[in-house]
Amino acid sequence: MIDFTVYAGLFLAALAAATILPMQSETLLVGLLLAGYSPWLLITVASVGNVLGSVINWLLGRGIERFRHRPWFPASNARLERAQSWYRRYGQWSLLLSWAPIIGDPLTVVAGVLREPFSMFLLLVAVAKIGRYLVLAAITLNWA
Repeated sequence: MIDFTVYAGLFLAALAAATILPMQSETLLVGLLLAGYSPWLLITVASVGNVLGSVINWLLGRGIERFRHRPWFPASNARLERAQSWYRRYGQWSLLLSWAPIIGDPLTVVAGVLREPFSMFLLLVAVAKIGRYLVLAAITLNWA
């Protein structure tokens, strides 16, 4: 039963970390790797949670622009235009940076706002997120 709660906790941390919530999943993953949990299962659970969090961002982006001119909208028009301009300039391939702190989460929201096709979004985000966890696990296990 303890294993289930460990993996569920990692899943939730990875999911939340991929949304606009200020969280990290990398530290938890490293700690669990060092504690001897299954690396492949940890990477799988963290990756699924993190990609699902990005899908939530994409869905939010798809629906939120209609509220752009409301006073409570979280981004100013200038900030949203800047993000959209950046995304249009670098295109869908910028989603390969969706793993990166600070810029990754907003990229996934902007991809939704700009109606990036879901299949391409999912492919690029999955490559980025899984790749990040694979590298982190390899570094951790080789230095441990």
